[in-house]
Amino acid sequence: MTGYKITAGDVEAGPQDRMEVLVQKKSSTGWLWKVLAVLLLLALCLGGARLYVWYQLERSHSTTQAGHTAAPIRMDSDEAAGAHSTLKEMSKKAKAAIHLEGHYDENSNATAVEWRDRVGQAFSQGGFRLHNNQIIIPESGLYFVYSQVSFRVSRSSDQEDEWRPPSLSHRVRRMSQAIGTKVSLLSAVRSACQNVQEDGERSGHGCYSTIYLGAVFQLDKGDTLETETNQLKELDTDEGKTFFGVFAL
Repeated sequence: MTGYKITAGDVEAGPQDRMEVLVQKKSSTGWLWKVLAVLLLLALCLGGARLYVWYQLERSHSTTQAGHTAAPIRMDSDEAAGAHSTLKEMSKKAKAAIHLEGHYDENSNATAVEWRDRVGQAFSQGGFRLHNNQIIIPESGLYFVYSQVSFRVSRSSDQEDEWRPPSLSHRVRRMSQAIGTKVSLLSAVRSACQNVQEDGERSGHGCYSTIYLGAVFQLDKGDTLETETNQLKELDTDEGKTFFGVFAL
């Protein structure tokens, strides 16, 4: 904004000798527009990032529909720990989320991994509940469902020549009143100890194998999710290695 300012010298000089001086006055609202522009730019960046994440999740959903098999992602121990940490942080930022830690007692007759919500890194919020070893969906909507199981497959030294690696499998199933029966959402089967690079670690006469599953699904209020895993006696339930979770999108 530009204005005219009359100085004391102008008054004394009279109308003929008066000199007009232009004084530049800064607009009081200029800084406000700059702040608004920066905030708008940040909002656009955040919106773009959210759109990219949504697009990636939708791509995953389009390749893994209910009742179809999802290809396992094979990770070594460091990658598995990183995935656990990342998923846990994403879950905490969601309004509704649940993250469970797996447990298995070798001396029990359990036929499935026991999921726990009040130990280690486990938590639940936004209406999610763990009931009868199943996750109960609080509201209808889009959800990211994920699970990982880790195995520590052992063998004795006298089995070196004749030993055959067992098949490992892990599945996430959905029970919905609308469907009326259990359907497979995610599943994977692989052979243990295929090679050192693929399995990440080999220790003594055994090796470590990991199966990770994850995709986006449209779920209904009251749906329940459960897992089915074989070779339970080979399961590695150290913190961060075997987990199961869901968070709302």
